[in-house]
Amino acid sequence: MSKVCIVFDRLRTEEKMLQKEALDLGHDAVMLDAKITQINTDSKREDYNFGDIVLERCVSYFRGLHFTASLEFMDVPVLNKFDVANVCGNKMFMTLLLKKNNIPTPKTYFSFSSESAAENLEKVGYPLVIKPVIGSWGRGVMPIKDKDTMDAVLEIRNITDSPHDRIYYLQELIKRPPRDIRVITIGDEPIAAMYRKSSGGFKTNIALGADPELCEITKEIEDMAVKASKAMGGGILGIDMMEGDERGLVVHEVNNTVEFKGLAKVAERNIPKEMIEFALNYVRK
Repeated sequence: MSKVCIVFDRLRTEEKMLQKEALDLGHDAVMLDAKITQINTDSKREDYNFGDIVLERCVSYFRGLHFTASLEFMDVPVLNKFDVANVCGNKMFMTLLLKKNNIPTPKTYFSFSSESAAENLEKVGYPLVIKPVIGSWGRGVMPIKDKDTMDAVLEIRNITDSPHDRIYYLQELIKRPPRDIRVITIGDEPIAAMYRKSSGGFKTNIALGADPELCEITKEIEDMAVKASKAMGGGILGIDMMEGDERGLVVHEVNNTVEFKGLAKVAERNIPKEMIEFALNYVRK
C-alpha cells in the first residue's frame, strides 16, 4: 500500500477530495497541518510520517514555499518542487519565464520605486493593470485608468511595510470577453479546463464569485498549456489564459497550489484522482 501525505494549513474542499480519492484507490492518506509541524536542521525523513510523497497544499504561499524547502532538505519527494513553487508564486519571475520561452503573455512593465512607476504609467499611457508580485484570489489587482487612481495607489504603496510593494508590476489591459480560461495540467498534460466568467466586475477569480463553465480544450489551448507547464518546471499547475480581441490567446498567470473545486463540478475527468495517481507514479519513476 502506498502512502500520500497531504500538507495543508487550511483544510479546504480540495484537500478532502484528495484524501478521499487516495483512500478510494486503496492507498493511505496522511493529513499534515503545516502550522503545527516542527522541523530543524537535524530533522530526518524517518522522523515524520511523510509517506511516499507529499502534496503541498498550503493556502499561504510563503508557508508552503518554506515547508517545501524543508521537505527537499530531508530528501522527501514533494509536488510541486521548490523551484516551481518559487517561480509560480512570484508574478514577475513567472512573467519573465513565460516571455523567455516565447509564450504569449500580456506586455508587462516593471518599476522599482513609486516615482519610476508613475513615470512608466505616464509614458505608456492608461489604462494599465497593477498587480502585487505575490498574492492570489485577485487581491490587490486593479485597473489604473487615470492619474488620480495612480496617485492613490502609489500613495498607499508608499506607506505599507511589505517589501513586495516596492516592486511595481504593471500590465497591459487586454481587451477580451468578460471571462478567462483556467486549464489544469498534470505532468504537462491538460486534463480539464473551464471558463471563469466575471460576475460583473473586473476580476474572474472563482474565489470572488466568478461562475465556472466547462471549456473545450482546443489544440491551441492544449499547446499553450503544455508549453507554459514545461516552462515552469511541470508538476500540477493551473494555467490561466485570456482570449484577447487583438492578440488572441495569452497566458497571464500560472498557479502552483491550484484550486480545483469549481472545475471539478463540471469536468469530465476526475481531477483529484488523477492528481493522486500522478503523484504516486511520479515517485515510482
